[in-house]
Amino acid sequence: MEDLFGGAASYYARHRPGYGQATIGYLAEALGADSRVLDLGCGPGTIAIPLARRVTAVLAVDPAREMLAEGRRLAEGITNIAWLPGDSTALRALPPFEHVVMGRSFHWMDRRSVLTELDELLPPGGVVALVGPARQWGEPWQPDSQPWQPIERRICEEFGLDIHTAANSFHATGEHHHDMLAASPFSSLESRVFSRRLTWDVDGLVGLQLSYSYSSPAMLGDHLHAFVKTLRRALLADNPAGRWEQKLATEVLVARRPGH
Repeated sequence: MEDLFGGAASYYARHRPGYGQATIGYLAEALGADSRVLDLGCGPGTIAIPLARRVTAVLAVDPAREMLAEGRRLAEGITNIAWLPGDSTALRALPPFEHVVMGRSFHWMDRRSVLTELDELLPPGGVVALVGPARQWGEPWQPDSQPWQPIERRICEEFGLDIHTAANSFHATGEHHHDMLAASPFSSLESRVFSRRLTWDVDGLVGLQLSYSYSSPAMLGDHLHAFVKTLRRALLADNPAGRWEQKLATEVLVARRPGH
């Protein structure tokens, strides 16, 4: 995982859209102000940092030390986040936590195994919350949903980049997170979708592309400069105005054990 996201942390922090105040507020209400929350696969703290202002403590865990370092830098002055190297295979080695939240990280895991282990580790009222794209078009593995995505897909193919690097993800297996949770001990599901409109320029779209695992600076290696130049030229050739509009839908999926 560290190799996949090598060199991507600063692009991730700068160019991946945050989740928005309404999304974080809803998530915090579901978890409770007095809770200790594990943010599993935290990246540079996209969830952990705003959530820490609304809960007692956050354990921010990620296998990529570069992501953790970027998170620590962004969270300077916030004292209730513990930044820890780790992943979903070592949950029992972590300090105690009452709930777990995952952004765009659950699809990298052995999802069934993780949910089984969380059933053993979480207290009776423990919540598993997923925050990410709604069950609709709009992500890079669905390349025709946003006006710039066919261009990105074409350039990625020219450079031999494979967007299906997460082989166990729902878009590779056909088994969506909803279905996985519904068949797990955390089968009582509650969902809210929050929509926003974003405006991108060419620098933002290039930076966004470099934040993805399959097109990170580490994956591109010596081809990084050529990739950036080619992508920028292709985007502006398609849209000389250099501005793109996006409707971004973010879902908070809260999963509990039945009866809790």
